[in-house]
Amino acid sequence: MAINGSTLATLKRGQKGIIQSVDVADPQVQRLMVLGLVEGAEVEHASSAIGGDPMEFRLFGCGISLRQEHARHFKVSPVAVGD
Repeated sequence: MAINGSTLATLKRGQKGIIQSVDVADPQVQRLMVLGLVEGAEVEHASSAIGGDPMEFRLFGCGISLRQEHARHFKVSPVAVGD
């Protein structure tokens, strides 16, 4: 599990995290895993729409937008600055 219960939804803009675990109970989350949102992937919160939803993340050089309800299914640990 992630340190302090952080999820993709709790990352601040510009902050990076490494996916530690995925709650695969939601079929839509399973489809997102096909796009690379899997354990061990490094993800950066690139931006958010007005109001914070959806959120845009960068991984593997690409951008992907997620609703907060889906981002909460991905537990992350923070990446130290400079990594």
